[in-house]
Amino acid sequence: MRAADEALIVIDVQNDFCPDGALAVAEGDAIIPQINALMPDFACVVLTQDWHPADHSSFADMHAGAAAFGLIEMPYGPQVLWPRHCVQGSAGAAFHPDLQTDSAQLTLRKGFRSGIDSYSAFFENDHETPTGLDGYLRARGIAKLTLVGLATDFCVAYSAMDAARLGFEVTVLASACRAIDLNGSLAASKAACLKAGVIWQD
Repeated sequence: MRAADEALIVIDVQNDFCPDGALAVAEGDAIIPQINALMPDFACVVLTQDWHPADHSSFADMHAGAAAFGLIEMPYGPQVLWPRHCVQGSAGAAFHPDLQTDSAQLTLRKGFRSGIDSYSAFFENDHETPTGLDGYLRARGIAKLTLVGLATDFCVAYSAMDAARLGFEVTVLASACRAIDLNGSLAASKAACLKAGVIWQD
């Protein structure tokens, strides 16, 4: 077992981010056996779940003439427009059936406000509105985090950088993540994580 002050944060291992999903990450399901094997080593396991209303502003089809993977400017900054994915209550929003969820003590849903996206497990994309995860982890006495899941260059990286900014010791276990790699986003996110003090374990 890891020390009692360590937690495993499993980011968005959902059907829509796995092969045949609406926003599939290549080999997104290949990481599941490694994640399942890690869970028993941690006294604290948290799962995050993208959980969008049907009218979410990050969906490309909510913007006339917009294309998926394009950029628009939102009040909180640039926003990638995504294919419709992880709609609340849909099969695509469910955790992948191979993910062993029973050992998790918390499932944190994010991205449920229609006007703002939430890549990070800690803050929405304005970098100010908290999800409550910080308070939960501190109440559990957690100081060190290992992050795994989907996608490396968006939700995992944003979560890792926010966690480091909040004072946690953070490791991204890249072998248990997979990336979208949109226009070089994987290399950019890795560099940003390292600059923020995140430990990047390939």
